[in-house]
Amino acid sequence: MRIPEAIAQKRPFVSLEFFPPKKREDWPAFLQTARELAGLKPLFVSVTYGAGGSSRSNTLEICRLLAERCGFTVMPHLTGVLASPESIDRFLDEIKAIGIDNVLALRGDRPAAFTGADEELFAAFPHAADLIRHIREHSPGLAVGTAAFPEGHAEARSFSSDLKVMRDKFQSGADFGITQLFFDNRSYFDYVERLGELGVTAPVIPGILPVRSLASLRFTLKLCNARVPGSLINELLDAEEREGPKAAFEVGIAHARSQVRELFERGAPGVHLYTLNRADMCTRLLDGLL
Repeated sequence: MRIPEAIAQKRPFVSLEFFPPKKREDWPAFLQTARELAGLKPLFVSVTYGAGGSSRSNTLEICRLLAERCGFTVMPHLTGVLASPESIDRFLDEIKAIGIDNVLALRGDRPAAFTGADEELFAAFPHAADLIRHIREHSPGLAVGTAAFPEGHAEARSFSSDLKVMRDKFQSGADFGITQLFFDNRSYFDYVERLGELGVTAPVIPGILPVRSLASLRFTLKLCNARVPGSLINELLDAEEREGPKAAFEVGIAHARSQVRELFERGAPGVHLYTLNRADMCTRLLDGLL
């Protein structure tokens, strides 16, 4: 199923992000986790893709298994990092051959081991919009998602300029967006409103990741621009100081549940969970909310 048509049914939904385990011996446990999460009836699942195609074969195989064994509508990630038009077309042909109708098009980040210049890294696809246009021209039947940044991309010159970049991605052919994680729903609702002022009407799905501990939060904040409400930081500090990381996890789950509840109540099309391949966290988070 194409994801835009499923979203258009206007029923609140959950979707999930998985990442392929690097070692094949870990795949059975991963697939068991996926089967456990099938009970949430996700509208779709996305599967991450390594920079420069480093895990392309794993992504494709995991996508096939998730569709066949769990019945999921699957959307692989696709990055333009170190990619050529020919390699992109091969990937698109491969996903279509196994019955996949959706792809999440991303510019991608600099691989840690890469020491060359950005001109080499993004030679064929300098921006996500370039990759989206290529997909739209060469595989017009695919539905295309894109990344959205409610608090601005880390490399953006300004928030206003980043909004225009997002508009350009939709004008280039993206059907929907999925946001980077955030901890304050006001960021999401303001973002959607400001995109609307630029003429964007495509759905933007909020992405949610519960805080698991102060250590995990510190790591997450190194990777993204998310702002953390002071009240949440204080609760986490107090819980971890009094009772340890497990108490901080409970605070994180409660905060994420509050976010999801409000997002549904205020009309977000659905919620995309960054699962970290953990069934327990996701089922706890969504218990009673669907």
